[in-house]
Amino acid sequence: MGRRRQAVTIKHVAADAGVSLQTVSRVINNEPNVRSEMRERVQASIDKLGYVPSIAAQRMSGSRSYLILALNDRERTIADWRARHGTDWVDQMLLGGMLECSQHGYRLIFELVDTHNDHVERELTAAIAALQPDGAVLTPPHSENPKILATLDRFNIPYSRMGSRTGFDETGHDGFKIAMDEEGAARLATRHLLDLGHSRIGFIAGPANYKLSQWRVDGWRGEMEAAGNATEGLLAAGDFTFASGEQAARTLLSQDNRPTAIIVSNDQMSLATVEVAHELELSIPQDLSLISFDNTPPVRFTRPPLTAVDQPVADMTARAVRMLIAWQRDKTCEPAAEVISADLVVRGSTAPPGQSG
Repeated sequence: MGRRRQAVTIKHVAADAGVSLQTVSRVINNEPNVRSEMRERVQASIDKLGYVPSIAAQRMSGSRSYLILALNDRERTIADWRARHGTDWVDQMLLGGMLECSQHGYRLIFELVDTHNDHVERELTAAIAALQPDGAVLTPPHSENPKILATLDRFNIPYSRMGSRTGFDETGHDGFKIAMDEEGAARLATRHLLDLGHSRIGFIAGPANYKLSQWRVDGWRGEMEAAGNATEGLLAAGDFTFASGEQAARTLLSQDNRPTAIIVSNDQMSLATVEVAHELELSIPQDLSLISFDNTPPVRFTRPPLTAVDQPVADMTARAVRMLIAWQRDKTCEPAAEVISADLVVRGSTAPPGQSG
């Protein structure tokens, strides 16, 4: 076997450039208090030796860890993984977060925490102690969990709250906020069905502990009322699982005056609605038009493929990370908020009442 090549370290760069380790660290971290000629000398040594900065080297300046902590719901994520239902939402979150972090020399660390767990503070405190992150990205429902927000505030860790809107809310916490226009997305989906000629449009909402669930209901109801259509008896709720979608779909489709179209708050519940429609011998879209939220891969391969609200999860996560990194560089900036519009991808599951797509 050939001799293993010794890895180039920050010490090699410092020796080659004839400077201290701290100077090399300041150059790596792009600190402002480095003379231009010194920066050029260190960069020349980095290029010559082929040095790739490590997290340890970046941390030598003592001001940053170069780690962003992303928190997601443990119970729901593990349940999906074990059932092999797919976790495209998590995949897109990691895609956006990891790519954005890498552009700035950061690393994204993914952690699962039970939002209802009595030990959530202890679990989060342990993760903070081990990682010392420069910031945290919170996904729903963690972004609305007062215990999680209070714990991060106690350790002075800035956070971006995905799925949260502008200003302080009843949690008493602020932070950077990034959200899809949930209400606008529901209005967009409802308007598409109204334009096709539907008037009895049902809605299957998500769980109440996700604020976005109510925002989507508000958008659907507002668009229906603006068109002069009643919504009574057309709303059912699930918890984002396939089983809950089945129950909600049966509730709506078993009515004597059933809806001719349904908007469903996520893809798992939408796939369940397709199954219930088939059991009741309802054809999609001739007897029932269907729109889903999420636009994960499975809805593209149903027959017919489902029209869906496409959530910009990767873009939202990238922006959430960008806000945190910008704050690390300029701590005078105020907490910001961004709202991103959603797109509706029209496929074969929507058509005028009684007609094929």
